[in-house]
Amino acid sequence: MTETTTPPAPRDNLLGVCAAVGEDLGFNPLWLRAAFAGALLFSLEAVLATYAALGVIVLASRLLFPDRRRASAIAEVTRLPLTARPIEEEPLRRAA
Repeated sequence: MTETTTPPAPRDNLLGVCAAVGEDLGFNPLWLRAAFAGALLFSLEAVLATYAALGVIVLASRLLFPDRRRASAIAEVTRLPLTARPIEEEPLRRAA
């Protein structure tokens, strides 16, 4: 059986609640977004209250139980080399 993982939450979403819940529980957040969109047809207040409650739960879980793997991965990615390699401009000038 293959294991499916969800990609990390991108920065171009509204508040990231659906993406965070999907990431934490291991499913595609598109399904949760579709459920919210369908529920909007019936009760706007219930959907907004549920979304806000999930947002509070996600915030509390991220603050109380930080993911050490994610923190180490972020620290590893943000570590930049001390010297950046200069771009060789001569081949680019010849190409132009």
